[in-house]
Amino acid sequence: MGPKGAVEIIFKKDIADSKDPEGEVAKMTEDYRDKFANPFIAAGRGYLDDVIQPKATRPRLIRAFEMLETKKDTNPLKKHGNIPL
Repeated sequence: MGPKGAVEIIFKKDIADSKDPEGEVAKMTEDYRDKFANPFIAAGRGYLDDVIQPKATRPRLIRAFEMLETKKDTNPLKKHGNIPL
């Protein structure tokens, strides 16, 4: 959900009570965007592992795929059969 939609839901009563609803929505949307819709804030709180800048995306993906190229995946043996009851 985008910041504007979130603000319209969360602050519905405050917007309805204000004299300039459109201006209030714009102000609250900007405030919401600064506080919550920012990847750096989310990374600082631990919700994200890393923020990758657009020009660094390709090299990061290449390194990740090279690391996975030699990965050997082994599944454990079945412990139980599927007995029809």
